[in-house]
Amino acid sequence: MRTRKNFKKSEPTDTDKSEPLAGTTRIPLEWDTPMYRLAVNQLDQTAEQMNLDPNIWERLRTPQRALVTSFPFRRDDYHTVETVFAYRVQHLLTMGPTKGGIRYDEDVNLGEVTALSMWMSWKCALMNLPFGGAKGGVRIDPHTLSSDELQRLTRRYTSEIIEVIGPDRDIPAPDLGTDERVMAWIMDTYSQQKGYAVPGVVTGKPIDLMQSAFRDVEHFAKEKGVTLRTAAMMRGISRIKKAKHVRGVFP
Repeated sequence: MRTRKNFKKSEPTDTDKSEPLAGTTRIPLEWDTPMYRLAVNQLDQTAEQMNLDPNIWERLRTPQRALVTSFPFRRDDYHTVETVFAYRVQHLLTMGPTKGGIRYDEDVNLGEVTALSMWMSWKCALMNLPFGGAKGGVRIDPHTLSSDELQRLTRRYTSEIIEVIGPDRDIPAPDLGTDERVMAWIMDTYSQQKGYAVPGVVTGKPIDLMQSAFRDVEHFAKEKGVTLRTAAMMRGISRIKKAKHVRGVFP
């Protein structure tokens, strides 16, 4: 069986302050966290079983691009300005544009979004979709934000990652702590910079902004805890049929 030379499977640990992964430098990688190690361990086990080419195996263990940014964020009282940390990771660019959600959570870190971007790559590959995996995150508790604060935060984050996203580059979507309203703000901010409407820059936005009807039904099903068929009936079959002309947008 083909295996990687000098390879030892990585095991997830209870702390980020662990030894670096085998095959890397002695200095731990910036995204080397327990969640990232879990994703790599899953990859290693699968790659060994499927006799994956060692060079491809090694390449898939790390993200192709990782953006780390910090920016000032003003609260509604106009006197409090916080520094917020944010990320956008693109795991694999060779399969086409990358695709993955953006989460707002006070504990999000680079290792978490890196692991999630890897899992997104596997999901796209298993479904034979022409996308690589990506993930983004902003380290903040969205439940503490007013609507105005949430909008300012989203628009500033979008401006920080605007050079690496786009319909042919990287397509964000909702995730933990974000929703269709956040996606609409991202689309609007991106479109303002381009000078014309770019609805394909995100998915998960409102149907009125040329979103696939399937995404609306899927979100409704998750929210209500029902099947897709039931959600479709509750939302109205006529609405789904009416929106078929925008199904070219990835759901």
